[in-house]
Amino acid sequence: MRCKMLTAAAVSFVMLIAGCSTLERVVYRPDINQGNYLTPANVSKIHKGMTQQQVAYTLGTPMLQDPFSTQTWFYVFRQQPGHEKVTQQTLTLTFDSKGVLTDIKNENSFTENLQ
Repeated sequence: MRCKMLTAAAVSFVMLIAGCSTLERVVYRPDINQGNYLTPANVSKIHKGMTQQQVAYTLGTPMLQDPFSTQTWFYVFRQQPGHEKVTQQTLTLTFDSKGVLTDIKNENSFTENLQ
């Protein structure tokens, strides 16, 4: 009888602790990196007036291209550290009809880790 009581108490205790966020931090979560990793040094090499070939040589192929034309390239890098906020860097490059770089937008965003 005493053994059943101790087991029930232990199970109840474990169920209470399982919902706590402190126990969640103990669980290992790997870092997840997706997309084009761009260093600030590589991004600084890009400037208006470069051709698509020069940009591709410097940064590599883009993650996404505008599906309706080849004038806009997107370099996206998303990093999700185990227990920290998710960060995303999006470099958007716009080319004219001759394939010359005309606009550069570099955006960083942070989102809450939903897990």
